[in-house]
Amino acid sequence: MSNANSGGAFGFLMKENIVAKPGFNRWLVPPASIAIHLCIGSVYAWSVFNPALTRELGVVAPAADDWSLSSVVWIFSVAIVFLGLAAAFAGKWLEKVGPRMVGVVAATLWGGGFIIGSLGIASHQLWLVYLGYGVLGGCGLGLGYVSPVSTLIRWFPDRRGMATGMAIMGFGGGAMIAAPVKGWLLSVFATAPDYLGATDAIATITEAGRLFAETTSGKIEVVVASAAQAANLPGGGAAGVYAVGTGNTGAASTFMTLGIVYFFVMIIAAFSYRVPAEDWKPEGWQPKPAASGMITRNNVHIDQALKTPQFWQMWVMLCFNVTAGIGVIGVAKTMMSEIYGTTMPLIVTAAFASTYVLMISVFNMVGRFFWASTSDFIGRKNTYHCFFVLGTVLYLSIPYFATAGAANPSMFYLIGFYVATMIIFSMYGGGFATIPAYLADMFGTMHVGGIHGRLLTAWSTAGVLGPLAITSLREMSVGRAISDLAARVDPAAFAEKFGAPLAQIDQLVAAKTVTISKLMEIAPQGTIDPTPGLYNTTMYCMAALLVIAFFANLLIRPVRDHHHHAEPSMAAAPAE
Repeated sequence: MSNANSGGAFGFLMKENIVAKPGFNRWLVPPASIAIHLCIGSVYAWSVFNPALTRELGVVAPAADDWSLSSVVWIFSVAIVFLGLAAAFAGKWLEKVGPRMVGVVAATLWGGGFIIGSLGIASHQLWLVYLGYGVLGGCGLGLGYVSPVSTLIRWFPDRRGMATGMAIMGFGGGAMIAAPVKGWLLSVFATAPDYLGATDAIATITEAGRLFAETTSGKIEVVVASAAQAANLPGGGAAGVYAVGTGNTGAASTFMTLGIVYFFVMIIAAFSYRVPAEDWKPEGWQPKPAASGMITRNNVHIDQALKTPQFWQMWVMLCFNVTAGIGVIGVAKTMMSEIYGTTMPLIVTAAFASTYVLMISVFNMVGRFFWASTSDFIGRKNTYHCFFVLGTVLYLSIPYFATAGAANPSMFYLIGFYVATMIIFSMYGGGFATIPAYLADMFGTMHVGGIHGRLLTAWSTAGVLGPLAITSLREMSVGRAISDLAARVDPAAFAEKFGAPLAQIDQLVAAKTVTISKLMEIAPQGTIDPTPGLYNTTMYCMAALLVIAFFANLLIRPVRDHHHHAEPSMAAAPAE
């Protein structure tokens, strides 16, 4: 029976109270879905925060107590982990209460997560950033991500791929808007640290890997900024010595501002949600006879879906496809700078790298709509075959473009790298957008939102595997490269440049005083810069994962009859 007071004080948010009236225009629903996904999709622009968070104390350059890149990257990973967990555990709840209630909770968690993260940055408490942005924000991500999927599939049964592509396109495009906005906000709120003087005018000493300067007020910790680093300060700056703990990167204020804005945008969008009446279908539309057995007319209960091999095959497909892409997205700007910034510095500038991040978002977004819509015509299985076959070839090509470009700097290799990664990211986004329609084909629409939520645990797993692989393999490569370079440099030149003997190199590396680029400055003539090859091993591993995913997709067959729900028409919607 219908219960107008269902949900108590929050009854107006419940599913049974947001059923669309006859004649409702279904095209009013996608904008709300896209708006929420644009907000939560800003997670893909996380790498924009990396430079600010890794020099929160030093501001102009990383200080010894600043957070490392690897510790900051893991905040992004935690958010993705909790995205999948929230989507999985809230699947049944979503089907019960509907998209408006879930959207409101998502807005509270995502916006609130930014605000708590802001407090963590301001107090330099990394755990608060993990709790706010990673845990609470990640839960908001998961709820905001799945809330429109089952709704749009029911509104657009005639174009499932296009419908999910529209909504999830917003998630991919979120970074396209967020990247420049975050960069602008950081510049607005940033303040320069105290400048003490030129390097040759300030006496500095190194203690336990830290750099100190003697001033009239005593010994204070400092960082030395290059001309390029100083140029990035608000209003510009001069190369030289800067006091640690003065100035501000603007990250805390940026987090606070974004949290407030995202909350209000998502709340407005959530209140725009409507669900179709039971047994509604587009005027004049009749389901077409399936050309193959890959599109079912039956439904599978959410709990029964986990007992089918098809669910786990699709889990592997999504996990490995995401693992291959997510690790690269998390450090995309850094990777482009490290691979080509050293060999083609006049072309691959900081602005070029920022544009590269923006283009990743563009192709991620466009790929979601393009591939999902294409799957309506060529089928979901064939679409995933494209992802895995073409993706394997492209991942294998990246080491070639990187190493060849290092040995012989040429626009050909840079363009090849650029094009290869853009196509990869279009298919990465396409995999997300196509999977809900694939699930609806295999398991029916009865519990597709909940099943999709549980499948997103594959995304959580990939959120750990991807960054773990790329950071650990990169750190191993960096360690080997520094060791090799240290064995080549003159100990006297090393001591003169870094103010400490070669025997203290481990401490200097840990304090970020010694880097590959700085060692290259004193390396013997003819020494090859190892930076462009830091990601080769990672790319080979990613290609291997896509090969496994290809076979998981190849072996998918229709769900067997005994898994089908006995009364799909009775279970398609809650009793009213």
